[in-house]
Amino acid sequence: MGPPIRSPKDASEGFEGAIVGLGLSDVIQLNGQNRFSGCITVHFDISTGLLFFRDGEIIHAEQGSRIGEQAFYEIMQWPGGRFSLQPNVTTTGHTIKRSVSYLLMEAHRLMDERRSGRLETPEGAPEEEPRRDRAMTIVDRIRQIPGAAYAVLLTKDGARLGDDSFEAESLEGKTAYLAMLAKRLGQAFGAGEVLAATVQGTDQHLLLLATKQHHLSVLVKGESQPGLVESEIRKLVAAPR
Repeated sequence: MGPPIRSPKDASEGFEGAIVGLGLSDVIQLNGQNRFSGCITVHFDISTGLLFFRDGEIIHAEQGSRIGEQAFYEIMQWPGGRFSLQPNVTTTGHTIKRSVSYLLMEAHRLMDERRSGRLETPEGAPEEEPRRDRAMTIVDRIRQIPGAAYAVLLTKDGARLGDDSFEAESLEGKTAYLAMLAKRLGQAFGAGEVLAATVQGTDQHLLLLATKQHHLSVLVKGESQPGLVESEIRKLVAAPR
């Protein structure tokens, strides 16, 4: 077998390139043949995915709040982006047991079903709650709204739900602080609980929406109108599922 794909400049730096012209599935197959060990980092728009290899097999994947096969299938459906390879980068996670060939075939099957308007839960994956969209949770869908950079859901006591990513951790701190300020302002003005708050800045904006049990926090891109994003969120939440 040949060596793993490496940068012609310096093998220790890994390899970076565009997925346009060389499909991600092609890169995965090549690294499988070359018994690559390391990590492929994939960037698409504001999203990032990680694929970890050991001796050519994918053993772990991460994308936002998803891990394992669900993360892999989400990354594979992205229409483009950029990737970088870091040889010999390791992980303690081992959430994928299936072969590369199976994962690629299943990913293409799911993409075909998405295009035809059908979607099934991948074999072996746990069923999500029946009233949830099978492709993503409500928070994942909010992240797809134009102008929304990221979103997290917290309980009223500040516990973050279902997302261990760095982006979520960063937004969690801002959300907790904004929720505290909103509570104090509500008390100061005799308004009771604040159900919505917006911090509008030059570089980015922050939306805070409250329900009986949760705080939803949405980071909005600076060039976008937070009011329009909030309107789309309310439409999404109110839509029958």
